[in-house]
Amino acid sequence: CACASGMEVFIPSFRSEESDLERGYTVFKIEVLTSGRKHFVEKRYSEFHALHKKLKKCIKAPEMPSKHVRNWVPKVLEQRRQGLEAYLQTIVIENEELPKIFLDFLNVRHWPSLPKAESYGSFDEAELEESSKLSHQPVLLFLRDPYVLPTANDDVSNVVTEGVLHGVFYPHLQTS
Repeated sequence: CACASGMEVFIPSFRSEESDLERGYTVFKIEVLTSGRKHFVEKRYSEFHALHKKLKKCIKAPEMPSKHVRNWVPKVLEQRRQGLEAYLQTIVIENEELPKIFLDFLNVRHWPSLPKAESYGSFDEAELEESSKLSHQPVLLFLRDPYVLPTANDDVSNVVTEGVLHGVFYPHLQTS
């Protein structure tokens, strides 16, 4: 599902989890593609159901696959996988602006990305972290535009500014 929002969502697989504390459940593996990046999120059906309840309050959410299934045979689970995949894809297609709860559910941060950032190609998290640490210190600081002539009411001209400007722009006119 390629969409106008630039996000694609698939559920390529699922697996069963066994636990001593609760009865077994199924985990669905969600593949999320955003501006050239891919990541995976794993969610249980109950988490989809909780998302659905929240989404209904802010968007026209599509139908969810049935909560109750009589048996956990692979064919039934495959139908549920297809249904959940279609559910996610429909939300992405039908909403120009994706709700924050939906993006949080898919573990998508920094959305939508700025076109300016995309034009430089995609950076991985480490590169972004590094570039955000760069700091630029001003070399010269002028309290007013140095190219504008001093105003008439300046009693004393700024010797430092004139010296710096003279040194920067007219280094060949060194006075002895």
